[in-house]
Parts: sequence; structure tokens; C-alpha cells
Amino acid sequence: MRKCGFKKSDFKRSWAAMILVLCIMMLSACGQAANKAAESKATDNKAASSGQTTLSADSRIASMSIHLTNNLLALGITPAGSVIGGDVKDFLPHVKDRLQNTRKLGVVTDPDMEAVLELQPDHIFLDKKYSGADVAKFEKIAPTEVFDLDEDTWRDQLKKIAVMVNHEAQADAFLKDYDAQKERVKKLIHSKIGDGTVMAVRVTAKEVRVMGMKRPVGPLLYQDLGLKPAKGVEKIDKAYQVVSQEVLPDYDADAILVIISKGADAQKVYKQLEGNAVWQGLKAVKQGHVYMLDGQPWLDYSAMGHKVALDNAEQLFSK
Repeated sequence: MRKCGFKKSDFKRSWAAMILVLCIMMLSACGQAANKAAESKATDNKAASSGQTTLSADSRIASMSIHLTNNLLALGITPAGSVIGGDVKDFLPHVKDRLQNTRKLGVVTDPDMEAVLELQPDHIFLDKKYSGADVAKFEKIAPTEVFDLDEDTWRDQLKKIAVMVNHEAQADAFLKDYDAQKERVKKLIHSKIGDGTVMAVRVTAKEVRVMGMKRPVGPLLYQDLGLKPAKGVEKIDKAYQVVSQEVLPDYDADAILVIISKGADAQKVYKQLEGNAVWQGLKAVKQGHVYMLDGQPWLDYSAMGHKVALDNAEQLFSK
């Protein structure tokens, strides 16, 4: 009988065929990698030509603004380092639990440059108002992005950052939830005060302020929530106006929202205000329409700040 099996020549041909197949596979893989690299380069070139910065969502970001920090958090991104709140000397209470692994970088007006350097960030985010003159010293550490928070709304800033880190879907989802919540809060407030006029008063250790139409409080109250500003508030085209207690009746507000600054001294000033006959004679006070706000989120002009402020309002006006 004839024995079955491979001849030596057959084995050589089979081995050669296997090598050929492997070479073809390797060449194909290299071609795909080259195509991906070319596509990536084209994308980078496109971003560069449009002047738009792009960075990975897992980049180590040093945020030199509590407001930029809280916009990042709204997108699900935790900065590697962040400045802290000047009043509380810490991360703001309404986001502190989200920043447990974030390094503290001083306050925005006096950043800890040594800590920034040690952090070795991939990117640095700056607030133009406070750091616009010092961009060069940050650029020596890492690529730096400067945001003018007075130029656009917090929504615009959120969307800008979202594009930079490829988190547009997260931004859209956040804004959709926010808009739904603000409509709920509108109805709750209306159920308490109807179509009455509103003003927000902040009491500090040194003065009484009527909050105006500009950020941080004005846009939330009078744009997002659509509340009617008390008489004269619409003329305060800035964050706030320092007032004497004697002029408070001039605003004739149907409801007053009160923010008390941190510290015993501010609490003392408010106690004195409560005992003042002028305060006691205000329409809103006599009708029981004085509402105490959790100040930190209301003063935090950011996506996360406004979201937590709505949480605060929803709880307050649900009682």
C-alpha cells in the first residue's frame, strides 16, 4: 500500500504559504494604523487651523477658577488640581465631596504656584479677570486656556469646555435636565408668591447688598426662573448694590431671598437687621415671604452652582 503523508516539497510549500498570509495580515494592520494616524493628524490639523484647542477627557487639568472647576464637574470631569473658595478656605461645600482626589491650589487671587508646578498638569484653565496678566507664568508650566467669564453665560462656558474635551453629549444631557428642573422650580415659587416681585439681599459682615441683574444671582432669578425684579432692581446693572437699611422699603418687594455670608459677624449683622423696625415693616416680612438661601451655590456662577441652587430652591419652596 502507498503510504499517505506530506512530501518534503509539500511541507515547504505549506510553510511558505503560511508566511505569505502572515505578511499580508501584517501589511494590512500597518496600513490601518497608518490610516488612523493620518485621520488623527488631519483632525488635529483641522482643530489647529480653526484655533480650537482639543484635549483628552482624562488630561490632568489644573483649574484656577472655582467656576471653571464646577463646569468641569458638570461634565463628569474631575480636575487634578483646583483653587479653593476664598470665604470658606476650602473647596465649596456643594462640590467638596466630588473633589476628594483633587489637589488644592490656593485661592484665585493668590494661587499656590509651587503646588501647580508640582502637580505637573497637562493643561491649565485660567479666569481672565484674575489671571489675565499672569498667563505667561502659567504657560511655562503647561498649555494654558484663558476664559473670560464675564463675556458669555455659564451655558456658553460649559459648551466651550465640552467641545474641548469631546463631552458635548454630557453637556447636552446636563442642560436638558437643568431646563426641566428650572420649570419645576418656577411652578413651586409661583405657588408661594404668585406673580409677586422678588429681590435678593446678601448680608455680609460689613454691609447689606441688594443683588442686581448681573451674575452670579441675577441671571438665575430673573432669566432662568423668570421672576419679576422688585422696583429698582432692574436698574442695578451689576452684581450688587450696597444699600442702607433705610432704603429697603423703596424696593417694595413681595418676596425677599436672603443670603448670609459665612462667619459669625455676618450672622450678627443679620440679627440686627431682623430687629430693625424698617425691616419688620417691609411688605415681604409682614406677609411671611422671606426665604433663606444656601449662599454658596447661589453665588457660584457655574453649571454645577446653578444646578445645586435649583436643588436648594426646590427643597425650600416645596415646604
